[in-house]
Amino acid sequence: MLACVLFAVASAADSAPPKILIIGDSLSAAHGIALEDSWVALLEARLAEHGYPHEVVNASVGGETTGGGLRRLPRALERHAPAVVVIELGGNDGLRRIPVETLRDNLSRMIEKSRDSGAEVLLLGVTLPRNYGPAYIEAFDAVFPELSAEYGIESVDFFLDGVALNPGKMQRDGIHPNERAQPRMLDNVWPALEPLLER
Repeated sequence: MLACVLFAVASAADSAPPKILIIGDSLSAAHGIALEDSWVALLEARLAEHGYPHEVVNASVGGETTGGGLRRLPRALERHAPAVVVIELGGNDGLRRIPVETLRDNLSRMIEKSRDSGAEVLLLGVTLPRNYGPAYIEAFDAVFPELSAEYGIESVDFFLDGVALNPGKMQRDGIHPNERAQPRMLDNVWPALEPLLER
């Protein structure tokens, strides 16, 4: 009987849909908009439309930094055993002027922990308002493509391309995208994400 139970558990695990873990901040946590309008919800619909069996787990938290994401990641990896991890963090580090070296180290460790768990990794790049100074912004912006090249992972250079600085796609705070921006955000992510689904 024990053998039958173990076989049934193993079979259930094998038949479970692969998971996409999104660990991000308010840009992925539907800040100020309805959950069903968020790019993450639109992703779930697109996966179904294209016949992918993947389940999306949104572990995004408003105000999250890379340090907070790094602390939460091991538990999320253990709990969900994702096939793909999408890292959408860094904006709050920049807004708080956290040293770029700390940003890089935290993201590096998140990438390594995700890959060690067997997951593919997608890194979403962000930038900062221009008033944060050219030196800091230049160093900040360079982190994302450099980590992508170093680890050989998929990345999106600028997650908010076509959204940031577009008043029709931003909320009144000028920081968070509105519901009209969400389809474009998904379109920015999809070309880098879809190859990982095929693997």
